[in-house]
Amino acid sequence: MNKTKRSTSMKLGMIGLGRMGANMAERLLRGGHHVVGFDPNAAARTALEAKGATSADALASLVRSLEAPRVVWLMVPAGKITDDTVDALLALLAPGDTVIDGGNSNYKDTLRRAMAYAGKGLAYVDCGTSGGVWGLQEGYSMMIGGDEAVVAALRPIFETLAPGKDAGWGRVGPVGSGHFTKMVHNGIEYGMMQAYAEGFSILQHKTDFALDLHQVGEIWRTGSVVRSWLLDLTTDALGKNPTMAGIAPYVADSGEGRWTVNEAIELGVAAPVITLSLLERLRSRDDDSFTDKLLAAMRNEFGGHPIKTEPPKV
Repeated sequence: MNKTKRSTSMKLGMIGLGRMGANMAERLLRGGHHVVGFDPNAAARTALEAKGATSADALASLVRSLEAPRVVWLMVPAGKITDDTVDALLALLAPGDTVIDGGNSNYKDTLRRAMAYAGKGLAYVDCGTSGGVWGLQEGYSMMIGGDEAVVAALRPIFETLAPGKDAGWGRVGPVGSGHFTKMVHNGIEYGMMQAYAEGFSILQHKTDFALDLHQVGEIWRTGSVVRSWLLDLTTDALGKNPTMAGIAPYVADSGEGRWTVNEAIELGVAAPVITLSLLERLRSRDDDSFTDKLLAAMRNEFGGHPIKTEPPKV
C-alpha cells in the first residue's frame, strides 16, 4: 500500500490559498501528495501548514522548493492577478515545467498565455474547476485543456482532486478548451439558477396555498426530473431561511456568463435563457431603476394609468 502511495504521489506548488485553493491543497495532502503553498496572506499560509503542507513567502522561494520538472497550480482570480502571476512565473520556471491554471480565466487569455509559455519550453494547462466549497468533501469536477502527454503525466493530481479516479474529470481538448468548457458550464448554471429562483418565487407568491417551499424542494429532490445538486443546495437554503430574510436582492456575476453570451453571439448560436439570466443579474443591482420609473411614466402617458410615488428619501 505504501509503495503504491509513493509511486502515485507528486509534489506541486499551489498559488492562491483562498476558499478553493486551500481546500484543493488539503484534498491533495489527504491523497498523499506534497504541497507547497503560497499566498500573500500569511494567515492562509499558516493555516495550510497546520494541515501538513509547507509554505513559501514568495513565488521565487516556492519555485526553488520544487524539484524539476516542476508543477505549479494557480488558483487566483481571473484577469490582472492571473496575468501578473503567470508573467512572474515565466521568469522563474525552467523548460519542462508546467503551470496549471485552475481559475476561471477567459479562454482567450489562456491561449495567449500558453503561447508565451510554449516559446520558453514551458507547458500550460487550463483546468476549468467546479465544486465550490463542497469540493474538499465531494471532489472537484475538472475540464482540462492541454497537451495530451502533459495531462497524462499530471493524472495522479487530477485523480485525487476528482470525485473518483475515473469520474468527474477529463482532458476535453487542446489548451484553452478547459476554460472554454467551464465558461459554458457557468453560463448553463446561470440559467438553471434563474429558473429555480423564478419557480420558487411563483410558489411563494401563491399565498392562498401557504406553500412550504422547503417541503416542496425536498419532494422534488427525489424522483423529479428537475432534481439536481443545485436543487439540493436551494432546498437547504430554504430550510435555513424560508423567507430569505436579511438577504439583499443583489446578484453578482464573476464574468463567465458574460463571456458565454458574447461567444454565443460570435458563433451565431441562440442562447436566450443564458442571456436573460445574465440580464436579470444586472437588473438586480439597480436599486433605483430609471428603467422601471420610465416604464411607469409611459403607462401614465398613453393610458392614464396611476403612478405610484416613492417615499421621500431621508
